[in-house]
Amino acid sequence: MVRRKIEGLRTIVTGASSGIGREIAIELAKRGAKLIVTARRAERLEELLTELKSLEAEAVAVIGDIVDANTREALVAAASREFGGLDALVNNAGIGALGPFADADEDRMRRVMEVNFFAPIELIRLALPLLREGNRPIVVNVSSVLGHRAVANKSEYCASKFAIHGFSDALRCELTGDGIDLLLVSPSTTSSEFFDHVIDKDDDGSTHAKRAMAPHVVARKTVGAMRRGKHEIILSGGGKALVWLDRLCPPIMNRILARFR
Repeated sequence: MVRRKIEGLRTIVTGASSGIGREIAIELAKRGAKLIVTARRAERLEELLTELKSLEAEAVAVIGDIVDANTREALVAAASREFGGLDALVNNAGIGALGPFADADEDRMRRVMEVNFFAPIELIRLALPLLREGNRPIVVNVSSVLGHRAVANKSEYCASKFAIHGFSDALRCELTGDGIDLLLVSPSTTSSEFFDHVIDKDDDGSTHAKRAMAPHVVARKTVGAMRRGKHEIILSGGGKALVWLDRLCPPIMNRILARFR
């Protein structure tokens, strides 16, 4: 494992206007990282930028939708222009979808996959030339424990997180020769605005929020894993239990989860 200093780490963070992305940006700023932050909501992003600068961090905001190729190009260009390169890329932006697959249409799957899978991997592709020249470079893909074990009524979301999980494992091997680390972060439910922005949601998220992890805890553990050069972290005890029970005895886990459709 490659240990790295966070101080001076030239970093892009996507989905930074709220939740995990915002807290990761703040945690990195507290440790002296240089930041390019991006999200669609200009007002929220400006608020974050003010907070980052109050922490005496060098920070620049790029407003835009990560699905838009122009936004991705602007992020990489900003890292090159403002900081002379890039050491870390944190792919955090994402959306969810709730409800039975049979009740949805093609657009729901395509939208989730565009945001959660295609956008981050294409941003990685654009960023690789800068990362190869970076100082102990790292890619961080914020996924989910549902990228290890799928559950009912979140089929599109689970598919996107399984995809980013598999891609991350493969890319980690490919990037070894370039000296680029890849960290896969797998939180369980987090108390953020996630449930305000899901597609076709059928509840208000209050049940999920009761057992949610605070986003600043996710951020602290993520930045700690970046510093230690870890390859993957599963952040909650419940998440670890879900993953290990599924690996040890999938039929039992299938029966358990079938009760929660």
